[in-house]
Amino acid sequence: MSASLMSSAVNSAPSIVVPITSVDGASSELIFTQPNDYPRDVIYWLPALGVPAKHYLPLAEALAAHGIAMALHEWRGIGSSDRRAGRHCDWGYRDLLEADLPAGMAEAKTRWPKAKFWMGGHSLGGQLSCLYVSLHPRDMAGIALIASGAPYWRRFRFGIPILGAYALASPLAQLVGYLPGRRIGFGGNEARGVIADWSRSGRTGRYAADGMKVDFERQLAALELPVLALRLRDDWLVPQSSLDWLLDKMPKASQQTGIVTPEQLAGQGADHFTWMKVPDALAARLADWIEHRHAVIT
Repeated sequence: MSASLMSSAVNSAPSIVVPITSVDGASSELIFTQPNDYPRDVIYWLPALGVPAKHYLPLAEALAAHGIAMALHEWRGIGSSDRRAGRHCDWGYRDLLEADLPAGMAEAKTRWPKAKFWMGGHSLGGQLSCLYVSLHPRDMAGIALIASGAPYWRRFRFGIPILGAYALASPLAQLVGYLPGRRIGFGGNEARGVIADWSRSGRTGRYAADGMKVDFERQLAALELPVLALRLRDDWLVPQSSLDWLLDKMPKASQQTGIVTPEQLAGQGADHFTWMKVPDALAARLADWIEHRHAVIT
């Protein structure tokens, strides 16, 4: 498969960009960043809703300095993806979990067949990381979450307005043909199916995907892999109660949590997105956690 090179905004080390095609023909680009030597560990990273993969290059480069490679996944409908949500183009969690992620993961494991793979994600990417790993627990070494938690409305201080937003999101997407996130200030222009699956989890507190008969709640409860969850101190989109709701779904998992403060981000805001510009401290936490897990195993 052909590859092209792109320069990172963090330093001169190039990242490899590889085209990926899913089983249904959807295509996008997967970004690989690796240290100078063959990596012992690879984090397959899932972005937040509406965020292109390239915005995580600072995190990938910071992890490369710790000897860890990254594969930055591109969501269908965003960035390099050849699909755009619309009345005649729709998809949901099933397409992401059963078509796109397996295609990207297969390419990453072909590139680094001897490495240990970890799944990670930001916001919705963290939630879908947990769902994907619950389907493939033997393929991954653990899960790393940054600014991620369950969207269940009861776990938020202003829950009633949030519940109202969930109740309106799917009908609005049906009416327009997609959720016009760019106009309303939430995510990108999102597919009706994704919004239906996402808003359902927000209303009910339970994960499910249209077209999948999987009991995700049971799958998550059976997971015994280690989980690291880093919450940003001032992140109102992911209060502690939201993170707790997600982690409580995985009671058998070995869990480690941490709070990231502005002091760890060069004085920048410790909120849902700003950390992406100054990720060095978070990369160090991820690297330390992975190193510790290797020590536990040996």
